[in-house]
Amino acid sequence: MAYVDGFVLAVPEANKSAYRAHAEKAWPLFQEFGALSMWECWGDDVPDGKLTSFAMAVKAEPGEAVVFSWMLWPDKAARDAGWKRMMEDPRMAEMQEMPFDGKRMIYGGFAPLVQAGAMA
Repeated sequence: MAYVDGFVLAVPEANKSAYRAHAEKAWPLFQEFGALSMWECWGDDVPDGKLTSFAMAVKAEPGEAVVFSWMLWPDKAARDAGWKRMMEDPRMAEMQEMPFDGKRMIYGGFAPLVQAGAMA
């Protein structure tokens, strides 16, 4: 069964182009190591919350946008093997400078429960 890695992060709005370039550079590696697809979504309608929200979860500061992204893998075993190989690949060292604060990124792996409709 398919497996999903999900991410939420805060990116300075001034770094939108740099973030896009970073994601586009990373995709060939993810794909090489088994990812089926990647979505990088720039916050467009992300309301502030009173108790919780995307922005609160990543401690977004003024001038930062919330980014919601996910990668689809064939299954959890492929995801685990892919991430292991990527972390050992010297090309990943070239991508260590990120256009956002990685300490405030939240992420996790998810087993799909319900999937309906097209993904594109």
